[in-house]
Amino acid sequence: MKTPNIAIIGAGITGVTTAWALTRRGFDVTLYDRNSFAAMETSFANGGQLSASNAEVWNHWTSVIKGIRWMMQEDAPLKMSLTPSWHKYSWMAEFLGNIPNYEKNTVATTKMAIAARKHLLSMAREAGVDFDLEKRGILHFYGNEKSLKHARNVNALLKQGGLDRREVSPLEIRKIEPTLTGNFVGGFYTESDSTGDIHKFSTGLAAACVREGANFIDNAQVAKLTRTSSGGIDVFFAKDGEQHQINHDAVIVCAGVHSREFARQLGDRVNIYPVKGYSITVNLNDRESQAAAPWMSLLDDDAKIVTSRLGKDRFRIAGTAEFAGFNRDIRAARINPLVDWCQRYFPKASTEHVVPWAGLRPMMPNMMPKVGSGSAPGVFYNTGHGHLGWTLSGATADMIAATVESSFEPFAKKPAITQLPLAAE
Repeated sequence: MKTPNIAIIGAGITGVTTAWALTRRGFDVTLYDRNSFAAMETSFANGGQLSASNAEVWNHWTSVIKGIRWMMQEDAPLKMSLTPSWHKYSWMAEFLGNIPNYEKNTVATTKMAIAARKHLLSMAREAGVDFDLEKRGILHFYGNEKSLKHARNVNALLKQGGLDRREVSPLEIRKIEPTLTGNFVGGFYTESDSTGDIHKFSTGLAAACVREGANFIDNAQVAKLTRTSSGGIDVFFAKDGEQHQINHDAVIVCAGVHSREFARQLGDRVNIYPVKGYSITVNLNDRESQAAAPWMSLLDDDAKIVTSRLGKDRFRIAGTAEFAGFNRDIRAARINPLVDWCQRYFPKASTEHVVPWAGLRPMMPNMMPKVGSGSAPGVFYNTGHGHLGWTLSGATADMIAATVESSFEPFAKKPAITQLPLAAE
């Protein structure tokens, strides 16, 4: 039997980690992406956190109430476009329907995030990828007692999932990150979390996949996926002005916000909605700014803002969630609060040189990734990771690779390493 040829649609963080996991298992892998390089969209400039401590799913009445209150506030952490959309409203209805699963899914996500750490670091080590890894932990801080009380409830769920996250006092916050200014009532510190540059990791791992024998077809505008009568998958795509059709034994959809349409073509329903997030990269071009910016990764739960230090001269600040369909516009009203946040808490770090960015997070209504087989043979999914694609990708890549491996009997040599519940039904 010939080596199975697997098509992977999408070369973001889930696509490249999946490609690596399959290539290392001996599969013939072809990675498709519509850009010239890997990780040019949602995996380009996220918050940088590998954060099991941020595993709480959003299906909670607190989030709903805040969303309603912020609806008319242009610079709110969560912004809902009022433009009518059946997809958006039906997605929101399913989101509300998953509120009873909030606790179970938060615990399951925590377990997955913890399992993902060893896989991601192993990939980087084996592939020789440098991605500005900082293993200093993540500090959550709170400006009012109500938020801190909710954080304590969340912490109980994270503990059920196996995470060690300890509560810290305002004085301890100062000691953990001396550059942070402001008044806080308390916080939580997770020593085992870390940060890194998702783009550097993804491009480095994509190059390593190619060195290991994978095929990367860039600038490929994949238009259609169809099952053949023999059970294989045909990938139809345009490249360099020409139309192409390549047959594969199986396909894994890792196409982010476009996964919903590919799933429809393959006879499946994967209800992903694009939730836009923003970030700024503050270039620290002088010594004073470099000294004034934090090395500790931070999460401001009230403002829904996260940070990471990417080497000595870059400071990443990310946050906000915007329900506006496939709109990728970078809006000043969403970027300015990130700049203002930096100036408020780190006044001596210059924001003269700031690079803004926006990306579309692929979110399922239950806030859990879609990982597993489709309804037809040879169809698989590793998508819908929402705001935790970077955090969960190491685990879900191993999980889907093990699932694919088990479907090709001669190659079913290794059991799945991570046996985790993906969602409460």
